[in-house]
Amino acid sequence: MNKVAFITGASRGIGREAALAFARAGFDLAISARTVDEGEQHEHALRDAAGEPLAGSLNSTAAAIRALGRRVLVVPMDLLDSASALTACTQVIAEFGRIDVLVNNAIYQGRDLNSGFLALQPQTLERVFQGYILTPFLLTRAVVENMLEQGGGVVINVTSGAGESDPPVAAEKGGWGYAYGAGKAAVSRLAGVMAAELGDRGICAYTINPGVVSTEALKATIGDKGVIALRAGIAPPQVPAQVMLWLATSPEAPRYQKRTIAAQPFALEQQIVADWR
Repeated sequence: MNKVAFITGASRGIGREAALAFARAGFDLAISARTVDEGEQHEHALRDAAGEPLAGSLNSTAAAIRALGRRVLVVPMDLLDSASALTACTQVIAEFGRIDVLVNNAIYQGRDLNSGFLALQPQTLERVFQGYILTPFLLTRAVVENMLEQGGGVVINVTSGAGESDPPVAAEKGGWGYAYGAGKAAVSRLAGVMAAELGDRGICAYTINPGVVSTEALKATIGDKGVIALRAGIAPPQVPAQVMLWLATSPEAPRYQKRTIAAQPFALEQQIVADWR
């Protein structure tokens, strides 16, 4: 029986590349996001410079996975709808009978996420709680309950430097706001708790910080000029994707639990990818 990886936020960016990396390694895939087909409109979604939805969809990712000869299940999921996450877990188990790897990559990305402190509205924090804490917790717990029944599994949570440290400048000058920082700080705490409580029952849990990655979402946030300005400290999404695959498959990986793994230097240190800089 092939192993199964369930990757959230797989319509584009890091999630899409992670899905393709796992497919190339022989995994079957379950992929989730809000955008099933190209061009769909969603509330609280980033848009490109022309005001259009970002490129990418679950079905386009699924087509690329099938072209690699792997099975794939498309499961629509919205982090602001916890029921959709639990339904997604049920659908994946019904289709494959197991989940060996869960990658919690999807995030809420509304433009209000980095509002300044005085401008921040309670509704934004409510969405952050829903999208960064409650729904990921419910999904992860449901998946891990199944992993325990099958004898173990791997959970990889994608955090950010915003959850690890203070912003270098104010939000209106390009730093991150409290809402995003608080949401990612919560993400950063999940894996360590799981490793401490469930490690002796076969669960490995990791926290990975991709660093600055050249995704569609980054371009929509800072523009092409901003991406060019950052090019010396930026990586393609394939880099964190390959680190995730390494964490899920390498016998050396368990010793890197209970810490935040900075994907870009880690990829070079472990010789997971060739130097892209």
